[in-house]
Amino acid sequence: MNTRGLLVRMHAKHGQEAAVEELLRSALPLVADEPQTTAWFAVRFGRGEYGIFDVFPDDAARDAHLSGPVAIALNERSSELFEGAPRIEKLDVLGDKLPVASSVPDTRGLLLTFKVKPGHESDMEDFIRFANDAVNEEHTTTAWFGIRLRDGEYGIFDVFPGNEERFLHLVGHVPRELAKQAFSLLRAMPEIEMLNVQAEKIGQDTHQITRH
Repeated sequence: MNTRGLLVRMHAKHGQEAAVEELLRSALPLVADEPQTTAWFAVRFGRGEYGIFDVFPDDAARDAHLSGPVAIALNERSSELFEGAPRIEKLDVLGDKLPVASSVPDTRGLLLTFKVKPGHESDMEDFIRFANDAVNEEHTTTAWFGIRLRDGEYGIFDVFPGNEERFLHLVGHVPRELAKQAFSLLRAMPEIEMLNVQAEKIGQDTHQITRH
């Protein structure tokens, strides 16, 4: 079971988008040598915004990654490539789905974040456990993570081989149930970000995606 994670966001300087994508893809072999980095995804959020989502079994594994070669590479080129330093957010993993093997690379992803009404944190964590069971039955959702961020904020990160699989998830059981409970549990409707996956490590499998 993974219990800890990181969400890193960075904005590329104008004209440096290709260099940022190459830097992220070049990090894949480094992450492949980190057995305690269970899953790692380099993603593009939108125009000029990139990120990394990764998960670990415990604090020690996360700390080792934060002082490892990927973090060093990002820091060394931060002033050259990014508008400001990368924003690193630590998170807790409350539930996950990981494949035994992943022979098909994932090209698409989703990040949902939502703030819970005060006093309903345990209800949201119950919902994430329910969603974890449900998504295990979705054979077209490659990997899925229910996460707790800061100050009553929760989220879901998941990846898919392509647009069709992502659409099937978005019209599936978990989003429908979340919408039903939004009024009672959430301060506002979830924020949904559609992602392109640049590179990924899931278990021992690594994929570099160069076309979207």
